[in-house]
Amino acid sequence: MTSSEHISPDARIAVVTGASSGIGAATARQLAADGFHVVIGARRLDRLEELASEIGGTALELDVTEEDSVAAFTAVIPRVDVLINNAGGAKGLAPVIDADLDDWRWMWETNVLGTLRVTKSLLPKLIDSGDGLIVTITSVAAFEAYDNGSGYTSAKHAQAVLHRTLRGELLGKPVRLTEVAPGAVETEFSLVRFDGDAAKADAVYQGITPLVASDIAEVIGFVASRPSHVNLDQIIIKPRDQAGPGRFSRT
Repeated sequence: MTSSEHISPDARIAVVTGASSGIGAATARQLAADGFHVVIGARRLDRLEELASEIGGTALELDVTEEDSVAAFTAVIPRVDVLINNAGGAKGLAPVIDADLDDWRWMWETNVLGTLRVTKSLLPKLIDSGDGLIVTITSVAAFEAYDNGSGYTSAKHAQAVLHRTLRGELLGKPVRLTEVAPGAVETEFSLVRFDGDAAKADAVYQGITPLVASDIAEVIGFVASRPSHVNLDQIIIKPRDQAGPGRFSRT
């Protein structure tokens, strides 16, 4: 389904950004199984349409780095009960002295300003729902810095602080906020970071048993199923083989 016109007026609606693959797609499946009508957004509309057909959801094209795209996406959604800010990612793995400013701009536009644009636009509908929930997918990189990752860690720190600030600003409003910070999850994340270099991407997970997208999605489903008075502020999820962003036990 690619139009919001067919959403039942009685449906509980969950919106998932960055839903064409990985954690976003897995979360859309989980929330649909939990009874939500899921509106999924991403740039790759062909993938979205296939997923929407599978889960009975609604696929809408979305580029979180473009104001007009966000405005068009959010305008046609009749109500919102749950927002999953999942769109984001990393580009490059360079020391500060070799920083690529275009990579930095992309990471900040996608992770930080993208989260801001979508959240700001949907916040009135989340409040009007009477029991809204915002889940922002940050990273263990929102808590610790690591060598050669300053573009991504700074963006994730900023995204996390944006989300955490809302916790105070919305106090007294019927909106809960949960930050989910994953460690190593084997998705397309590293493939994007290394510009499609599969060998480099595979090396990230070599010798460990990483998390998979459904591990994160199941936790998000649990968060969304809590009673309205229960707010799970922060959830950090790592594989057993990981202690920190760059510290692993590899076989």
